[in-house]
Amino acid sequence: MSTRAQIAIQTGPEEWTHVYVHFDGYPAHMLPALARWKPEDILAAREIRQVTAEALDCFNPPRDPHMLPRPTPEFAHLYMWIGCQWVTVVPQPDAD
Repeated sequence: MSTRAQIAIQTGPEEWTHVYVHFDGYPAHMLPALARWKPEDILAAREIRQVTAEALDCFNPPRDPHMLPRPTPEFAHLYMWIGCQWVTVVPQPDAD
């Protein structure tokens, strides 16, 4: 079974690019694996089978990433680049 995830990268004032990751999206694997990669690398990949410290295993051809106005979880795990490092994000419900 796959643990799917997304990587949300801010690409505009109200624009976030969400890159899909198909395998091994759980934090214990993803955070060490992402440590080598910068947001530009993830954006260039566009759609990823698996992230490892050695390589980004990408779909060929890739589908375009989703563009959303804010980081939005669609799968079990969401990662973002914050303060020059990758972090896992636990979304909070919108406050009224």
